[in-house]
Amino acid sequence: MIEQHQPSYRFQWTNKISEIPQSAWDELALPLQTPFLEYAWLENLETSGSATANTGWLPNHLILWRDQTLVAAAPLYVKGHSMGEFVFDHQWADLSQRLGIDYYPKLLGMTPFTPAEGYRFLIAPSEDEREITAMMVREIDAFCIRHRISGCHFLYVDPNWQPIIAENGFTGWLHHSFIWQNLGFSSFDDYLQIFNANQRRNIKRERKSMEKVGITFKPLTGDEIPKGLFSLMYEFYGDTCDKFGWWGSKYLTKQFFETLHHNYRHRVLFMAAYREADPRQPLGMSFCLYKGENLYGRYWGSFQEIDCLHFNACYYAPIEWAIANNIKLFDPGAGGRHKKRRGFPATANYSFHRFYHNRLQQILCPYILEVNQHEQAEIDAINQELPFRNS
Repeated sequence: MIEQHQPSYRFQWTNKISEIPQSAWDELALPLQTPFLEYAWLENLETSGSATANTGWLPNHLILWRDQTLVAAAPLYVKGHSMGEFVFDHQWADLSQRLGIDYYPKLLGMTPFTPAEGYRFLIAPSEDEREITAMMVREIDAFCIRHRISGCHFLYVDPNWQPIIAENGFTGWLHHSFIWQNLGFSSFDDYLQIFNANQRRNIKRERKSMEKVGITFKPLTGDEIPKGLFSLMYEFYGDTCDKFGWWGSKYLTKQFFETLHHNYRHRVLFMAAYREADPRQPLGMSFCLYKGENLYGRYWGSFQEIDCLHFNACYYAPIEWAIANNIKLFDPGAGGRHKKRRGFPATANYSFHRFYHNRLQQILCPYILEVNQHEQAEIDAINQELPFRNS
């Protein structure tokens, strides 16, 4: 009788994604809808000094091998603060302090500084997803308890993975983003038909204002992008962040942007604004990523204050490009004050949480479930006020 080989699983914790072969990592990451779990993006964050122990984002990735094959990975970070997450748990940290419990460090699963839905464990399709997830959660639990980590938190979780992580005892906290969806639009004018007459006029006026001051937009992707525009994008990004002071969320280094030209420009869309009188260098620009049918707005900037330039560079021009390129979903990034009037409905997303101190688990889990009811009511209220035509 032939003895059947039983696969041998082995966990590895690593502080450097560079310790994992890129080809093995991307074999798991490339099939996903999100671009933000791919090797180059995550490695650039680490090697550029953007997501490191010095910035409060200590990489601590969980890797699972079956014999010599990488079968699963969880991008994870040990955090000593809550900055750069865009899921605001500062009240939880304050409560922990009043209870005499150390809230930090905590273990976090997300792509640093990136409030875009899609986080999940990367698992080979040949494996049982539920079984592997449960194995990895048990390893995470043991790690957190061993190192006295207060909790484990997964942010902007992939909707398809949410039921699986919930089965493993994590509590879902409801939030919302503002997401544009392509309803089969054939052109930007076709898209405008979803709005009521008043808002249609407003958007046309805001678009027309660019013509009046001699500004045109040029989409640049992949090899079309001059190398120097990545450095310029860093300057725009830094200038925009500086205008918001402490709330500016300036986390990325110049090296991060410059490295993207080398290994990630195939995912990049720059929407560059040029004056007709000077077409050599953009006066403003937005930075997006795209993959498959999804488009993600990340950053933008301009050295001149020009009325409606932001709306056009970050919303209207990318939407027009999205329609022309069969994009189905456009997530323009954090914030919502301007987005909801320009065709971006409030759309639910979830983070998932587990606390390793019994007191926090007993207090915060019921609280989260109560907050979810209020959040759903807010989503409903926002979407009732959208300036769309009555059906």
